[in-house]
Formats: sequence, structure tokens, C-alpha cells
Amino acid sequence: ILICISFSPRFNWSELIPLRLWGRTLGLQTENSQFLLEGMPFRIFGGSMHYFRVPREYWEDRMLKMKACGLNTLTTYVPWNLHEQERGKFDFSRNLDLAAFLSLAAKNGLWVILRPGPYICSEWDLGGLPSWLLQDPGMQLRTTYKGFTEAVDAYFDHLMPIVVPLQASTIHYPLCRRYKKGGPIIAVQVENEYGSYAKDPNYMTYVKMALLNRGIVELLMTSDNKNGLSFGLVEGALATVNFQKMESGLLKYLDTVQKDQPKMVMEYWTGWFDNWGGPHYVFDADEMVNTVASILRLGASINLYMFHGGTNFGFMNGALEADGYKSDVTSYDYDAVLTEAGDYTSKFFKLRQLFSMIIGQPLPLPPMIESKASYGAILLHQYISLWDVLPSLLQPIKSELPINMENLHLNDSSGQSYGYVLYETVIFGGGHLHSRDHVRDRAQVFVNTMYVGELDYKMVELSLPEGQGFRQLRLLVENRGRVNYGLALNEQRKGKLSSLFSN
Repeated sequence: ILICISFSPRFNWSELIPLRLWGRTLGLQTENSQFLLEGMPFRIFGGSMHYFRVPREYWEDRMLKMKACGLNTLTTYVPWNLHEQERGKFDFSRNLDLAAFLSLAAKNGLWVILRPGPYICSEWDLGGLPSWLLQDPGMQLRTTYKGFTEAVDAYFDHLMPIVVPLQASTIHYPLCRRYKKGGPIIAVQVENEYGSYAKDPNYMTYVKMALLNRGIVELLMTSDNKNGLSFGLVEGALATVNFQKMESGLLKYLDTVQKDQPKMVMEYWTGWFDNWGGPHYVFDADEMVNTVASILRLGASINLYMFHGGTNFGFMNGALEADGYKSDVTSYDYDAVLTEAGDYTSKFFKLRQLFSMIIGQPLPLPPMIESKASYGAILLHQYISLWDVLPSLLQPIKSELPINMENLHLNDSSGQSYGYVLYETVIFGGGHLHSRDHVRDRAQVFVNTMYVGELDYKMVELSLPEGQGFRQLRLLVENRGRVNYGLALNEQRKGKLSSLFSN
């Protein structure tokens, strides 16, 4: 049952929306323990929604539902590995049209906190970093290693000209014209949860300067869980904290790392993601709303992660490496405020009730739910096997030693990022096949076209049937998603990493 808490309606935000503040100059600022927007007290009621996880046709519907819930700010990550899938080739079109997404947020009265990375975590493949970075055998991701910073600089050189004109403050930047109207972006995050990685003490300063030198003028923020908070700081950026369940004194802990600053929960986890083979995660709605109420009662700002999760389309799911490798599912429903399909949950209506008490004015009516189609069972009457289609595919790459997926000479030398690789060799006789833990992440094993078993992290040995004459040993290796969080990012090369052993 929701605990009723008395709030005074201090914040009337009817005039504090992007389209009503054209010509503004101040943007978001901090003064002692509160945020100011254009000099007026402001509290961030935010929600996360990622444009790359939602079909473009539904962006506005989800934004209108944010407003109807009582939110005033949208947060989104920017996935480098989608915008630069091949090195040097950038895509900001169609569902990746970041400028259109941000402009649509402004049209619908939402401010934006932008989280451009370069690393975003987000349960996204390699935390949003392009897999072609791993072609370099000495690559040190999320550090000031030259091979990494050169790639980040090239990416930011293309990203920031899109972002800079959409900042809230009126600016004058030497490489741009003078922007007189501003945009919806009121804050920009420096990297993401670096305190949990913390491999290079100079890295966060590098990322901060990479943003500032390209025209970012809005308030900078960092984001970490409690354990990483003190290690993820960078001078000149407001520290924020991430959690799901309120610990005693957790928000006060922010005062130990920064004095007299407004408190913000950048990620209040409304649910959690799911792994393949595990149950669907469910977080109690009343417990969630009670915790949100407690956070607000302490005067903090909040961002709901996620407000709407959406979908890990294609092969873009990430993975965990904790007590073994666990890949994430395609759905990013997250047990969030809206379902994966954008429908309302009880969390939505409980939060709407809470926020309306604080705002002290009527909220927009929730948009109607989109109608759904039911297609019923689909029977496949025809199919073609892999072995039949092989002759019409690309010419095979020949090598004396196995080549990992990222180093295959494909896609204009950017390698293969996702999916499957078929490795073939000639064998004589049978025996035992040992993977030596060189398969990433799972291999279906065939002799000629006969399936004989699988190799993965747990199954590392397989018996091969005896036979005579020329035979092909075939391993169809599946990339099930690169780890997106933790210290193992540099070891996320996929496919067959080295030779297998047979006796």
C-alpha cells in the first residue's frame, strides 16, 4: 500500500518547458542544495527512454506518456556502436536520428539529460563501444590509451555538432554560429559509472575535456552506484548516485564527496533486466513508489531508469560476467513504468498520483493505448538449410589459424560485429575435441552435415564419431552478446579465439 506523504506544491513547472523559454541564457545551474533553471528553483523529475530501443513511430507516444505521468525531463544514452558500425562511417538517420529525437522531446515539453558515453553500459553489447576497437590486440578500453582516445575523438567530432546546437543555453562557440534559441539539453553526463571500472585516473578528465572542447556548455554530471561514487568523480561535474532500494544515509553520503550541492538519483531502478534461462524480474510497484516518495521527501531530484525500456533489437543485447557468463534477453521490458510495448502498468498510475501531489496542478490525460494485432500461430512450410545456402554466400576466408570475429576481413576492414561464424577444417577419424575455453560463446559442432553436440563455457569437451576418408569438422559459433559491465571489457572478442585440440 502506498504511504501517503505530505508535500507542499513548491514547483509549478508550467512555464519551465523548452518551447516557452526561447532566448534563455542560463540553462541548468546549481546553487547550494538546489537546481535553478533560468534562475528559478527546479526539480528534475526524469525518466529514461532510449531512442534506439523504440521504433521512431512510437517516440512521441512514449514522450506524451512521460508528461502524463508528471515527468519534466527525458534521459537517453547515445550508442556509439550503432552510430559508427564501421570505422569512419557514421549514421544518424532514421531510427538513429538523434537530433529529431531531441527536438521531439522539446516539442513535447521535456528537457533532456544526455548521456553520450562513449561507454554507456545499458545492458547493450560491449556497453555501446564498437566491436572493431578490439581489432587492436593491445586495446585498453575506457582509458587514455592512444588507440581508444583517437577513436573517441573521431566519434565525438561527428556527434557533438549534432548535440551542441540543441543545448539549452545561448552560446557562442568558435566552430558554430551563435545559437539564439537553445534547445532541450540541460545537462550532459561524463562517461558512465566509471567508479566501478576506474582503470585510469586521467580518463574522466580526458572525457570531460573532450566534451568541453567541442562546445558543451551545460551542467556536467557523473553517475555511479554507492561503491563507485568516490572513484568516478571528476572536477567540475556534479556527482549523482544510482540504486533501487534506499539504504539509511545513502543520499547523505553524497555530501561526503561534494558539499552544498543538489542531490540527484540519476538511475532509480524501477525494475531490472533479464538473462536468458532466468525468470522475468519483477519489482513490487508499491515498494518502488514508496522509495521514490522517500527520495523526493529528502529534496532530491530523480530519474526513473527505466521509464520505458523497449527492445534490444537484432543482436544488440549485452551480457554479464558474474558467477559465469550470462547473456541478456532481447526484450528490455525491465519491469519498467511502461511495458516493452508501451502499455501502462500499475507503476505508472501510482507514480502519476504521487507526482501530481507534488506539482500541485492537473497533469495531461494519459494517451490512449495503441491497438494491438494478433497474428496467431505461424506455420513454416518451407525452409532452406545452412548447408544448402552456403554456396551462395561470400567466399570463405582461408587461414591456417582461427580468426576471431572482430578481425575477420569484412565490412571495409571493420570485422564482423554480431551473429555467427562458421569455422571448417578437414579431419581424419574421430576422437575427443577439447575447446580449451576458446569458444565465444557457443558452438554447434557438425561432422559434415551431422550434428554431434555443442561446446560452450561449461561444455569444453566433445566426442567425435569415428569415420573414414575426407570429412569436414564444422563449428557454427554464436556470439551471444558481449559483456557490458565490469572489468572484462577488453576480453570480449568473439568467435573461435584459438585452435582447438583433438586426440
